[in-house]
Amino acid sequence: MASAALYISNRITIAGWELTEQFVLAGGPGGQNVNKVSTAVQLFFDAANSPSLSERVKTNLIRLGGRRVSKDGVLMIEANRFRTQERNREDARERLKELVLKAAEPPPPVRRATKPTKGSIERRLKEKSGRSDIKKMRGKPEKD
Repeated sequence: MASAALYISNRITIAGWELTEQFVLAGGPGGQNVNKVSTAVQLFFDAANSPSLSERVKTNLIRLGGRRVSKDGVLMIEANRFRTQERNREDARERLKELVLKAAEPPPPVRRATKPTKGSIERRLKEKSGRSDIKKMRGKPEKD
């Protein structure tokens, strides 16, 4: 089922044909309505083969998806928080958007190793010798 395009950011837009929605029966509150109406939404997105995402974003998305991603790289988001189909559909699309935004974040900066300062080295050695003196005082007194 083709749906409207999903705008993630000014650089990322997922076309409607890439998203597939399936409606299933949902449990939870709603009385007899739960047994009659398919309100839960399963949103499928083929992350591995999507032309909308870069390779880095695809790999991050598959890693972030965890158990929600099939072996073929299809991400499934199930939404059944609400009692109406429309709100569950919006919820699923919003959760997909958040997941893609998290996957598109730039990697953290590389940590560069630094040397300890001269003052910190001196303080460490002074504390070390102080602890040594304290431990020496714990022993038996020397005979004169």
